[in-house]
Amino acid sequence: MNVTTTAAVRRKVLPGFGLTMGYSVLYLSLVVLLPLSALLFNSTGLSWAKFWDIATDPRVLASYRVSLSTAAAAALADAFLGLLLAWVLVRYEFPGKRIFDALIDLPFALPTAVAGVSLTALYSQNGWIGSLLEPLGLRIAFTPLGITLALMFIGIPFVVRTVQPVLEDLDRDMEEASATLGAGRWRTFRSIVLPELFPPLLTGFALAFARGIGEYGSVVFISGNMPMRTEIAPLLIMSKLEQFDYAGATAVALLLLLISFLMLLVINTLQRWARKTSR
Repeated sequence: MNVTTTAAVRRKVLPGFGLTMGYSVLYLSLVVLLPLSALLFNSTGLSWAKFWDIATDPRVLASYRVSLSTAAAAALADAFLGLLLAWVLVRYEFPGKRIFDALIDLPFALPTAVAGVSLTALYSQNGWIGSLLEPLGLRIAFTPLGITLALMFIGIPFVVRTVQPVLEDLDRDMEEASATLGAGRWRTFRSIVLPELFPPLLTGFALAFARGIGEYGSVVFISGNMPMRTEIAPLLIMSKLEQFDYAGATAVALLLLLISFLMLLVINTLQRWARKTSR
């Protein structure tokens, strides 16, 4: 095949590349680049000294600590539970499986404020579950544990829907060959299945973590909004906007954007490494 034929084949692989590429760039600009540019434009009135004072304020640092720690804990829990749910949905048949599968996507369709009110009603001191846990000295609502629970609820579909198709396409012959050679179930899972599922698990973790950092609706009710204890960074941004402190809100948003970008960059690097090592 000569160079001309190769170039023609490459052009036919993606017909209309110029049009689709232009549409993609336009869509990305309208949805992502322009809002971020506006955020950077609003920050031009901030001096480095003022930005540093806002970024190092104890209340701001506490809100970042609450947001990042609860989002990470929820994403880790979702990675484990999401793997179990995906495994049950793919490997087993049981009555009501389709209904159970559809319920996984409920956090996508349910308004986040409704989820927050529902979780608060369940886990508050007077709630169905909270009233049972209160005599045991365990409080969930208005604590970081309640925030983590809310973030787990909205993040679990990301893990399940990322792992499920990979698990469905996984070759069962290798597992059977491993069992034939005398390997136990745990060794087969650890040596054969887990390396294939690790990249999508990492992807699901990253999506759940990114969603958790910026989540507002499902957390604002169950958190209690107590500064230095259960106040999340998005709520602090809204509070500053309501006080017409646009410079402070912009500084908090910029720092949160930077932290999120760095965390996602690290996770994407780990994803590439996992894909290379699994080949």
